[in-house]
Amino acid sequence: MQAMPKKRGLHRSGECTLAAIMASIRKEFQLAARPEDVWDAIRDFGAVHQRVAPGFLTDCKLESNARVVTFANGLVARELLVDCDDRLRRLAYAITEGRTAHYNASVQIFPEKDGCRVVWIIDLLPDDMAGAITGMAEMGVAAMKKTLERRAA
Repeated sequence: MQAMPKKRGLHRSGECTLAAIMASIRKEFQLAARPEDVWDAIRDFGAVHQRVAPGFLTDCKLESNARVVTFANGLVARELLVDCDDRLRRLAYAITEGRTAHYNASVQIFPEKDGCRVVWIIDLLPDDMAGAITGMAEMGVAAMKKTLERRAA
């Protein structure tokens, strides 16, 4: 007998009957910074280690339409640029090699009354990696808040 994938919840409101088996991590946070300035840093794909999350990321090298980032814990990932939409202030990227069978993420900036809101969504398989990736994302958020708000001051 084949093992059934772990169910993360059925979506019934739109009559979708399939269970989601992919982990989806959502980090949403406010920044006391102008959305234009935050977007300018986020969209600078090759400078993420300097302008967005220094300390969390220690290096970044561009390779064609990808960046190879080195994390403070020594992990190295090749992130393929999927989309950079200036109108929506949305950047999407994917990791196509490594420990995950699927990894797709997007970062989007929304104007708010006193700054902006950042929404970072990561979808990944296998879903049992969600705990480790969530922990890393939390460290990334802390670095982004520190860096992007400091630049705004």
